[in-house]
This record gives sequence, structure tokens and C-alpha cells, in this order.
Amino acid sequence: MTDLTSSAHVAVTGNTPTGEAVTIHRAADVSHLINTSTQARSNARIVIGIALGGVFLDAYDLGALAFGMKDVTREFGLSPTGAGMVASAIAFGAIIGALIGGYLTDKIGRYRVFMADMFFFVFAALACAFAPNEYVLAGARFVMGLGVGIDLPVAMAFLAEFSKLKGRGNKAASIAMWCPTWYAAISISYLLVLFFYSVLPEAHSGLLWRIILGFGAVPAILIICIRSRYMSESPVWAANQGDLHGAAAILRSSYGINAQVAKDADFVPAAATRRASWRNYGELLKGVYLRRTLLATVTAIASAFAYNAVAFGLPVIISSFLAQSMLTTILVSLALNLLFAFVGGILAVKLVPKFGAWKMTTLGYSFQFAALLGLALIGRPADGAEAAISIAMLALFLLGQGFGPGSHTMTFASLSYPTSLRGVGVGFNQTLMRGSSTLSLFLFPLLSAALGTNVFWVIALAPLAGLVALLAIRWEPSGYDVDAEDFAQIS
Repeated sequence: MTDLTSSAHVAVTGNTPTGEAVTIHRAADVSHLINTSTQARSNARIVIGIALGGVFLDAYDLGALAFGMKDVTREFGLSPTGAGMVASAIAFGAIIGALIGGYLTDKIGRYRVFMADMFFFVFAALACAFAPNEYVLAGARFVMGLGVGIDLPVAMAFLAEFSKLKGRGNKAASIAMWCPTWYAAISISYLLVLFFYSVLPEAHSGLLWRIILGFGAVPAILIICIRSRYMSESPVWAANQGDLHGAAAILRSSYGINAQVAKDADFVPAAATRRASWRNYGELLKGVYLRRTLLATVTAIASAFAYNAVAFGLPVIISSFLAQSMLTTILVSLALNLLFAFVGGILAVKLVPKFGAWKMTTLGYSFQFAALLGLALIGRPADGAEAAISIAMLALFLLGQGFGPGSHTMTFASLSYPTSLRGVGVGFNQTLMRGSSTLSLFLFPLLSAALGTNVFWVIALAPLAGLVALLAIRWEPSGYDVDAEDFAQIS
């Protein structure tokens, strides 16, 4: 690459640069401009929104299959082990996808990986809809998991690298947006279940799970089309590769910053910037990054284990509490997600610039631990009053998840590492987190069948572990310029 050419993709649709020209001399200047920009950045906000597409599809699939598992189990005659295999297949695929995706995100760039991973969703959604047996269904969900695993590291990189450092809408707040997006997708899947449940003839009710899962191909195709028009490469990543002209073009398009490259600019990547390598996974366990990795990993594993057990089992849990119809179960699940999990996610976005990720995660885990202890002590409700308390405990759990670990485990994973390590950092975190999800989704049907409501005692160990990690390692990533470490030889 020369100083006159660029391979970084610039969005077809973008802003018109305004104001005086800003000169770029080195890669660090690009990061500084994004961190401190006060320019109108409508296209940057669009990029942030589009980056959450894979998160939306991941959550949509989880919510859709949660309601369909009874029909899947009945249609294919699944044992608890078979049901666990189908439920956990997507998380198992995401383990491998995250490991690969983290490396590719740093190696070939954010944009190329981002455009490719959506095709996994389209293929897998259609394969789920027409699956003739549980093995094809599990295989299709595994492929979808590959897409999810590849998508998350690059999505978090985009959220971090297209956001400013401090103030309203900072990097931590942008990353926290993944949480309300998740809950919005869960709620939309519930609404679609409710719609198709109401219009499908009873004789064809067994097709509900196929229709809902297959419908996931529709938003995936739309996301592919939108991404091709509005997405650009990350300007920080491009600059770190020595592509200052590409970074300047992206700044003009996404931020409206009249960025120009100086004639005497340094086009050689800074010596302190790490080149993409599989060995970079080892860097996460060295120096200052070891403590951050430990905290990000433990909180992510704990959050994934507890949330997946409760969220995936929510329809079954509510049904057992209330002994009501499918319609009641759908409506209560929808209300809990919208009023508590989604609202909690919005609170996380609004409040993290002021209070920080550490405090909010600690409080969220405290809420969850209290809620799970309450559910374990009540057990199976004996009357309406106990059922109401149990529902309130579920609401408390989801609220804590929304404004606490649900939002900010991604913040710890994404903002604990600079640009050169962000892909592998999130990939490593997601690999272990998805491992926890796999274990949780596989074990929940087995533990629930064996322990009944005593399963909440087991689940409560997860937020307790998260609290212990937070109290032991008091690392606050919100508002800290971690990208500067690429140029300061921090290790």
C-alpha cells in the first residue's frame, strides 16, 4: 500500500465534510479525532445501529426456540439429552466462531468479516425451518452459532471504534446498546410467536416453531443490504495498518470531519502496534491485560450461565408457576422482558457515562443473587401470592441483568484492550462465554427435571462468582482511552 492508495472500504452513503480541514500525521491522530469529535456524526450512529444486527438475530433465535422447544421435543421424540443438544448447538457453534472471528477481525479488517457473517444466518434460518430431524436442526443451529460467534467480536469493535471517549453516547454507552437490542429482539420474537399462534389453525400449530425460526432469514437479508450501503471499515483499524488515506476518507464520510492526510505523514504502522496473529491470544494473559482478562472472563461466564438458564427456561418457569395457557405464558414473558430487561438495558446506556461499568455491574449482580435466592426459597408457588412474588423475583433478576452484567460484560471485554487486541480480546471472551452458555443450555433441562425449582440454588452461584471477581479486581473501562496503549508500548 502506498500513501496514494487505500483498500479500506468507505460507505456508499455518508456525510458531507464541513468546517476547517484537520490534518492527520499518524495513526494516533485518527483515534484522537474520534474520541474528541463534536462534529455531526449521523452516519457513525447508523454504523453503530447496523453493528447490532447480529446481536438482534442471536437473541431472536433464542427467544423463538424457547417457545418452540416443547413442539420440537414432541415432534422429534427428544429425550432431555436430545433437547439439550438442540438448545445448545448455537452456543457451541459460537464458541468456534468467536475464536475464528476474533482473529479475522484483527487480521483482515472489520468490514470484510462483517459482510460475510450474515450469510450464515440466512442459510441456517432456512435450514432450521425445513429440518427433517433433530440432527439437521442442531446442525443448522450450529452454523447459525458460527455466524453469531464471528459477528460479536467485529460488532463490538465497531461500537468501540466509532464512538467518542467520554460524555453522553461514549464508547461504554454504545457498547451497552447491545443489551436493549438483545431484549428488543427477544420481545419481537415473542410478538411473532403471539401473532402466528393466533392465526395458525390448531391443526397446524406444530409448524409454529418452523415458521418463527425460518422468519429469521428475513431480517438477515435486510441487514446484508443495509450494511453494504452504510458500513465503512473502522478508521482506527485502517490507520493502524498504515492506511491513513482510507481512515481520512472514513472520517469524512462517517463523521463529516474534513480530515486530510499531511504530506509528511507517517504511513508505516507504529512499532508499538501489534500485527494480527494467533499469538495475540497469549498477550491477553500478560502484563496489565491479565487482570482485565480475568475480570472480563469471569463476569461474562457468570452472566451467560445465569441468564441463559433463566431466559431460555422463562416460558417453562412461568408456565409451571401459573399453570396457565400458552397465551398467558407468552404475554407474561413479553411483559417481563419489555418492562424490566429492556428498561434495564436502556438505563445502562443512559447511566454508564456517569456511574461507570464496574458499579452498575456490581449492583446488577447483587439484584440477581437476591432474586435467585428468593426463587429458591419459595420453590413451586403454593398460591397466587407466592406466584406473584416469584414473578417479581424474575422481574428483579431481569432488571439486574439489563442494567448490570447483561450490558457491561461486553464493555469489559471490548474496552479492556486496544485496537490491535480488541478482536482477539472479544473473541476470547466470547469463546468462554459461549462455552458457559452451552453448558447452561445443555444442563438446564437436565437440572430442571432432576431438581425442580431447587435448580435456582445452582444458578445463584453464577452471580455470586461475578460479585467476587468484581470486588477482587476493581477495573473501570468506561472513559479510559485504552486505544492509546497501542502507541505507548503498554504491556
